[in-house]
Amino acid sequence: MSAVDMAPAARSENADALDRQARAEQRRLLSLSLPAFILVGSLVLVPIGWLFWLSIYGTDGFTLENYTRLMHPSYKITLITTFELAFLVTGLCILLGYPVAYLASQLGPRMSSIVLLCVLFPFWTSLLVRTYAWLVLLQRKGLINTWLMDMGLIEAPLKLVHNFTGTTIGMVHIMLPFFVLPLYASMKTVDLDLMKAAANLGASPIKAFWQIYVPLTLTGLGAGVILVFVLSLGFYVTPALLGGGRVMMWAMQIERSMAVYADWGAASALGVVLLVMTLGILWAFGRLTGAFAATGGK
Repeated sequence: MSAVDMAPAARSENADALDRQARAEQRRLLSLSLPAFILVGSLVLVPIGWLFWLSIYGTDGFTLENYTRLMHPSYKITLITTFELAFLVTGLCILLGYPVAYLASQLGPRMSSIVLLCVLFPFWTSLLVRTYAWLVLLQRKGLINTWLMDMGLIEAPLKLVHNFTGTTIGMVHIMLPFFVLPLYASMKTVDLDLMKAAANLGASPIKAFWQIYVPLTLTGLGAGVILVFVLSLGFYVTPALLGGGRVMMWAMQIERSMAVYADWGAASALGVVLLVMTLGILWAFGRLTGAFAATGGK
């Protein structure tokens, strides 16, 4: 056999050896990460499985009563309220947080630090304290209504608390840092020379921003949206205090099912349905942002 004929066979043997080496490396990495998988499974997957089991198994065996009960109008109203509030808070965080993150990413190191310090300042205060602070500010005789009446802008106090408006204001204030931080980190990785190149090719600043800059920040935008949306769905303290019992979310419904009625099956069914709907929305959001990035923002 000539050297020319032996070359393909040698390359094939080398490729097979590299494949075996790669598979062995993957097995070693998997064995190293096995304790982490066991920990995640114990702390996340097992409780979710137990939650699902409680929702379909009662004292009389398997049952779908806990799920059929969710068709009651009261559960539908609270579900709609929960998602309306989560979508509204997420949308407001995008409108308010994107300019702030963009400003922080374009400023110099010192001014950028000052902007981020203002964003992070709420983290230094307890969630309960911040919620009560908004309660003081927004109530009928609070500071905001008092200032507006003293300036003659309103004649009667505005209803800013114990309703949907007050709950939204408090949640946006708490959730905004969770949106700004991952978006800022993504913006700092964008090469600004790409914007200059787009301008040299004739693109207007607005067109370059939407077709170049925004798609490059979709990773941070998506991370911020997911954080804000998921946390908003499970929020309890702020809606309970600023909502005044008029804004009922599913987290409050779950707590009531367990604390008041001691019905773990109904609470588990609520949690399972909320989890499934949340995963479905996040999957759709991932497909949407992926399609947007693939088309270059067009």
